Amino acid sequence: MGRRFNTAGPCLPTEHYMIPALSRLPEAPGLVDLKAYFVVHAPRQTGKTTALRALAHELTLQGRHAALHFSCEAARAAGDDFGATALGLLERIKEAARWQLPSELRPPTWPAAPEAALLSTALGAWAEVCPRPLVLFFDEIDALQGQSLLSVLGQLRDGYNSRPAPFPWSVALCGLRDVRDYKAASGGNPSRLGTASPFNIKLESLRLGDFTPDEVAALYGQHTADTGQQFASGAVEHAYELTAGQPWLVNALAREVVEKIRVPVAEAITVAHLERAKEQLILTRATHLDSLASKLAEPRVRNVIGPLLAGDPLVLDPYDDDLSYVRDLGLVAPTAPVRPANPIYREVIARVLSSSIQESVTANPRSFIRSDGTFDLPKMLDEFADWWIENGEFLTSTGYYSEAAPQLILMGYLQRVVNGGGQVEREYAVGSGRIDLHLRWPYKASDDNRHVQREAIEIKAWRTGRPNPLPAGLKQLDRYLDRLHLATGTLAIFDQREAAPAIDERTTITTTTSPAGRTVTVLNG
Repeated sequence: MGRRFNTAGPCLPTEHYMIPALSRLPEAPGLVDLKAYFVVHAPRQTGKTTALRALAHELTLQGRHAALHFSCEAARAAGDDFGATALGLLERIKEAARWQLPSELRPPTWPAAPEAALLSTALGAWAEVCPRPLVLFFDEIDALQGQSLLSVLGQLRDGYNSRPAPFPWSVALCGLRDVRDYKAASGGNPSRLGTASPFNIKLESLRLGDFTPDEVAALYGQHTADTGQQFASGAVEHAYELTAGQPWLVNALAREVVEKIRVPVAEAITVAHLERAKEQLILTRATHLDSLASKLAEPRVRNVIGPLLAGDPLVLDPYDDDLSYVRDLGLVAPTAPVRPANPIYREVIARVLSSSIQESVTANPRSFIRSDGTFDLPKMLDEFADWWIENGEFLTSTGYYSEAAPQLILMGYLQRVVNGGGQVEREYAVGSGRIDLHLRWPYKASDDNRHVQREAIEIKAWRTGRPNPLPAGLKQLDRYLDRLHLATGTLAIFDQREAAPAIDERTTITTTTSPAGRTVTVLNG
């Protein structure tokens, strides 16, 4: 069986298409040479384990170090029992050394020691007898919590500070989060992380980056080289655009096309194939996307994603690390401005948070399809307005993502009635003051040709102390329609002021003229 696109676990060169692992962490060998203790962090399934395994193997192969990679995952069950945690880690180290190191570099029998010093004593004893400097990569360090994490970090710090007494030459801690967030994981107040850390000896924090466009092309090129299957013009570039190079998504898109959609090898993979694969990944909420979506319920995540969805400015205490935390999870882009990390995550966030609305909508989606196959947007807006009057106040009073509740409600309603027939693309960003929706509805016309109906909807909120958003909304909608090359659109404004009129009084559908002279439908809710 040939190589394949990997979406589960570390990559193996003989089984998977992969980017050379050592190229993913080019700074790490230099830090090892400096005897550094450092941190490697990145979102889930970006290739951390693959890169660290390869680095450990290469360092040992070069003959200058005894480098070992091992996982802390098995110690998770010990909880706050730091003695059991240390024993669990030492067992994992011993087992990993059996497979990764020649016999003369493996650890001796661990010496007896008090529970609070089990790990540091054992590592010191190994360093003392090992003929080469020890380099240890603690993978999945996030698995340790509370007192166990504090104990491990404290023992590493004590051993580091005792050098030149025997102790590991270099240590890397690898996980989802940067070291600044370890304070929260070890029981500190997560709302006031500041810069204090139980691991204040680290020299650098390395963030494993996403794939570059060239790396995506190289990865997909391996499939072409192995099978002969080509990627059509623009397909590789579109894959990068959809994923922003997120490694799991890059692999998952291609795997969906090759193994699930089963595009024949003789047929080139096209942009349309990738779009279909993207939609299937979102609809099925593959494991990676589902675990990412589960984070949306966390208060620290809501503090960032709520304003992002609502288009509000991000207002955070400068000492809070909520934004860094959400970036470390990979939900938002690593650079300003705050925005979803890629178009697929953008869709997942909005659909997950509006999914309960979709389950509550009883309207029959087929009732909005006209006899000519087009989508009846005016009818949908009329029925939504009635549904909003009946349910809007209750749904917005739940407090869950309250700043973006009306936006999520309209998106959920629209998603429900277009499911299976069309697509809704969304654009939103912190400080934009709006969400833009682009509805694409394919249909077959009387000429028997396929067409795509396109509609644009902009959603805004009117908040207490703010001016009427109608003038700004019309200008923004004009710019959006210019970009989409559309002649008309819909502006939805939800009145969230404390003194807003009753919902049945304020909910109306009217038309107006935009600054560019377009006729615009205005939904007030």
